[in-house]
Amino acid sequence: MKTFKKILLSLMIASSMGAFSCSALAEAGDGRIVYEPMDAINLVEGKIKIAIDAIAGGADGDAASALIKNAIDATKEINANDKVDMAKQKATARLKAAKTHAKEAALQEAEQELRDAQKRFEDMKGML
Repeated sequence: MKTFKKILLSLMIASSMGAFSCSALAEAGDGRIVYEPMDAINLVEGKIKIAIDAIAGGADGDAASALIKNAIDATKEINANDKVDMAKQKATARLKAAKTHAKEAALQEAEQELRDAQKRFEDMKGML
């Protein structure tokens, strides 16, 4: 009888887990904007362009670092397949390196890192 109860309980738990999937019930919260992957990549590219233009226009390291931080934050909106996610991580690493250079007031290196990151995000569009 004990074995029968354990088997019955196990079957009930297994069936209840299959009946309700957390990912199937996931929704965007109120006030949250959900972007398509292509739109999110375009958003990040736009923020990178703003940072490049600011550096070319003579912005100081702190201002450039803040603009690069905005681009890094925007990368969190890119949600696609695993291949795109791996490419996103590599491109985000370039953005983080650019932010480090900008904090150190090495704006030429920061601009080069930003251009490299921009190219990587552009290449991501072909992966979708």
